[in-house]
Amino acid sequence: MRVFKFGGASVKDADGVKNVIKVLHQTGFDKLVIVVSAMGKTTNALEKIVTSYLNNDPICSQQVQDLKTYHISIITQLFRSPQHPIFEHINDWFFDLETFFSKNESKQYEYVYDQIVPYGELISTTIVSTYLNYKGYKNEWVDARHIIKTDIGYRDAEILWKETQDHINSKINKNGLSVTQGFIGGYGDSTTTLGREGSDYTAGILGYCLDATSVSIWKDVPGILNADPRTFKNTQLLSHISYSEAIELAFYGASIIHPKTIQPLQRKEIPLYVKSFLNPNESGTSVKKGQPLDPHLPCYIVKKNQILLSLSSLDFSFIVEENISQIFSLFHEYHIKVTLIQNSAISFSVCLDDPFSHFEQLLNILSKRYRVVYNTNVSLFTIRHFTSQAIKQLEKDKTILVKQTTRETYQIVSKD
Repeated sequence: MRVFKFGGASVKDADGVKNVIKVLHQTGFDKLVIVVSAMGKTTNALEKIVTSYLNNDPICSQQVQDLKTYHISIITQLFRSPQHPIFEHINDWFFDLETFFSKNESKQYEYVYDQIVPYGELISTTIVSTYLNYKGYKNEWVDARHIIKTDIGYRDAEILWKETQDHINSKINKNGLSVTQGFIGGYGDSTTTLGREGSDYTAGILGYCLDATSVSIWKDVPGILNADPRTFKNTQLLSHISYSEAIELAFYGASIIHPKTIQPLQRKEIPLYVKSFLNPNESGTSVKKGQPLDPHLPCYIVKKNQILLSLSSLDFSFIVEENISQIFSLFHEYHIKVTLIQNSAISFSVCLDDPFSHFEQLLNILSKRYRVVYNTNVSLFTIRHFTSQAIKQLEKDKTILVKQTTRETYQIVSKD
């Protein structure tokens, strides 16, 4: 089997959905599972709805209506008859969403988030699956909540691999075409999510559990580039990279691949291809075992909206292993990601990613135990396979707070 993943940009409008068929026409569609993200900026819109709902903001109703109008406009362009059942299906999803609003009693943000935001994927896959059937591409719509089984870690759930593999193998038609959602899973009767941009990870999970021959991620760029073209100029396509290199790039923040995607594929040496949905016949980037970086050139990564935190002991004693262990335990408890570490005898500095906005809570605890200095809204720049020229260009006109160099990697933290 093969696994394809189409992101939100690839299905942001009616032409995008139609283009999925063009890709399938050129690549074949038998023994295939398609993972689809929410359409366009739907996830962002749903995150705003979560905030409005929890704040009892009356704008919430209008936000839901605007999102519904957006999806109705897409299906109106895709299906000739306004009586097509798809219109009722989409109305049903929004009715389910509004029913949750009226019945839910929890104010826990993470739980509410995971019950609301996945409607983006549920709606998008309903549209894509129905349109494929409409055009003669017979397929089965599969509810990811019934096959991707997780723990109760809302917004960053861990996969229960044995249960997941059993459900995938019993519910996916291995000889046909299936459409399912990225990013979401299930714990009992609740919906969970795998972390922001987790649809790539879903594709990796399916590839692993199905012993797929390959996994392909379809993007609006030619493949994996040596830098994000939205931030850096004169980017170049990387034709081949290894699993280990892909993991490094993802770890440091390369947005092209979700950090967890590679690991399940590496275990079974399943090739990953990152290709353009606009030019499906182009080779894109292949990620496989042991193949060298080609071309071998510096790779630039930036993570914005980071926090630089420096801690020192109140009595100027050494920061030792026991202190560091306690600090990392708190990072784990508050779901804060560490992106760079630098320490001396009496101080400990880290660059942090705070995806769940828990830093203020953490700060209250740390301030009672340590002297705390921090900067918010800093950027972490990384160069893999750096050269002196690459470093010179990167450092130009930047206010550098931290600098760190290892054998293959150069990093700086700078003020935005």
